[in-house]
Amino acid sequence: MANTTMRALAINGSARKGGNTAYLLGRALEGLQNEGFHTELIELGGTNLKGCTACRSCFKNKNKRCIQEDDRLNEILAKMIEADAILIGSPTYFADVSSGTKALIDRAGYVARANDDLFSRKVGAAVVMMRRAGAIHAFDTINHFFLIGGMFVAGSTYWNVGLGREIGDVEKDTEALATIDALSANIAWLIKRLKG
Repeated sequence: MANTTMRALAINGSARKGGNTAYLLGRALEGLQNEGFHTELIELGGTNLKGCTACRSCFKNKNKRCIQEDDRLNEILAKMIEADAILIGSPTYFADVSSGTKALIDRAGYVARANDDLFSRKVGAAVVMMRRAGAIHAFDTINHFFLIGGMFVAGSTYWNVGLGREIGDVEKDTEALATIDALSANIAWLIKRLKG
């Protein structure tokens, strides 16, 4: 049975549900489940998260919420606050993250900073899919979000990047699968020590 005091949340920023990004995140979560974590995967595909409007209402209200209430951001944000580990996955779009991933980063990041750095000392991990190139820039974008929020970034044996275009292609990328397995083991090791 999962120890509910250890929680891992994975957010798939792909517009395509159930694709290669979701597969890699699911594999990481499976490894964490085996280590006793309660896990959840959220897929942004179809949610149409809006971008940050820089209204700064989160700094005035300080209620751990974005003032935009007509999408799923606040629901996702509440789960991010509860999680010990946050994995954010994105496909590579024009050498960077998807628009849904960027909207999540901008709005969740702004709310977190407005409320005494809500994600500080949580563990973060970026997982990126690419067809051919550009993944390291997307990987850096997600990690910059973790680092500016005072989070600990978990590493692996290589960058957490998978290759593939069509759904299922990444399952043939044995190096990516081994990297994700090592990532989940490292996240578990780190959180268990942080919780002491």
